[in-house]
Parts: sequence; C-alpha cells; structure tokens
Amino acid sequence: MIGRLNHVAIAVGNVAQASRIYKESLGAEVSPPSDQPDHGVRVVFVTLDNTKIELLEPLGAASPLANFLAKNPSGGVHHVCYEVDDILAARDHLKARGDRVLGDGEPKIGAHGKQVLFLHPKDFCGTLIELEEK
Repeated sequence: MIGRLNHVAIAVGNVAQASRIYKESLGAEVSPPSDQPDHGVRVVFVTLDNTKIELLEPLGAASPLANFLAKNPSGGVHHVCYEVDDILAARDHLKARGDRVLGDGEPKIGAHGKQVLFLHPKDFCGTLIELEEK
C-alpha cells in the first residue's frame, strides 16, 4: 500500500535558524518558509536527491507541535511521510484493520497541496506516520 518515502519531518523551535544550518553547514537546497495554519505549523523543505526533510516550527502555543517541543526542547524527528496512490482507500483499509487515523479521519490539504492523513504512533511502532496521496 505505501509507496516511496516522501519526507522525514523534524520539529524545530525556529525554521529560519534550522534552515541556515542545513544551508551553511550541509550545503543543502532549502525552500522558503510556508505557513500551514490548518496544521498549526510553519514548514521549510530541504531537498535531497532521494527524498526531502521537512523542518517544522509551531505556529503558536495551540499548535500540536508545541506539545512535542515542550517534551523535546531540542527538537527531533516528528514523523515520516509515505506516499499512497489513493488516500481514501488507504484510510478505509487501515480503519478496517483497527488502526487509528488521527483527527476526524478526513484528509486535509498538506504542505505540498495534496491530501494527507496522520496515523496514531501507538499503532505503528511508536512512529507518527503521515500518508500523502501521490
């Protein structure tokens, strides 16, 4: 069901500072920041040959990412994103198996302008998983 790895998301306190680290220290290509108010985050993408790194900063204290950073003040890996051909078919398959889809179970538009869903980390080896429709 899952396709290629789309990105690995890293929670950071400040995407501008994190972007500089990736640009200056690692010589990476970094996108401009983009606010995603529906998800409560500001994102920057680091482009690699085989995938992307998504740097995430919370948009205010109400952001779900703020809780993650409160527990992990230095930041860290927040989630991994896999591509799927049909997000509704993937959701229905997972729910039929008893796996938990976060939120109301309906896809939202993600940072790439495509439909996304998040899966409960307790059902997936302690890892928050994002599914993104190709």
